[in-house]
Amino acid sequence: MLVRDWMTKNPLTVPPDTPVLEAINLLKGRGFRRLPVVKDGKLIGLVTDKDLKDAMPSKATTLSVWELNYLLSKLTVQEVMAKPVVTVGAEEPLEKAALLMEEKKIGGLPVMEGERLVGIITVTDVLRAFIEALGLKLGGLRITVDVPDVPGALAQMAQAVPPANIVSIATAAHLPSYQRLVMRVVGEQVEKVPDRLRAAGERVVDVRAG
Repeated sequence: MLVRDWMTKNPLTVPPDTPVLEAINLLKGRGFRRLPVVKDGKLIGLVTDKDLKDAMPSKATTLSVWELNYLLSKLTVQEVMAKPVVTVGAEEPLEKAALLMEEKKIGGLPVMEGERLVGIITVTDVLRAFIEALGLKLGGLRITVDVPDVPGALAQMAQAVPPANIVSIATAAHLPSYQRLVMRVVGEQVEKVPDRLRAAGERVVDVRAG
């Protein structure tokens, strides 16, 4: 899975001289949480709903309404945006974007092709991809198996699954001498797969429907 397959394409952007109030209204009206800031076709910053809210005066301020409106009309996204911006390439694996977001503690990344902004990828997009990759909407059985950490062990385990079909498999943990795998199986005689695995000598840890 590549970033370009899951990103939101052609994201809404703002120039650096956009007033903060205008940016807040844009985010609220479109249901977004972040706005790339672009100048002369180049990405120069990123502003989030939190950045914009933090820039607003405290409710305890002693400023008059007129003074508040004046100050806010002068405050632009360039003054509150994050820079330099952490980005990811459109052709990068999706897991690289996930790692970047986890390491940097951020919820989204502008997606680039060279110096051109082409999309936005968010934690929500990564979750959608995770759901798709694990076949969570396909039903069947979710089976956890501890497989010996030796060459050929996975292929041997898979031989006990037919006539049902494995639609997803993932490593859940690394144990001493074992790998804990979670797989989803669907199809013919799916309910008998756990018994066939046990009969083949596999260590079945957990079985769940749906």
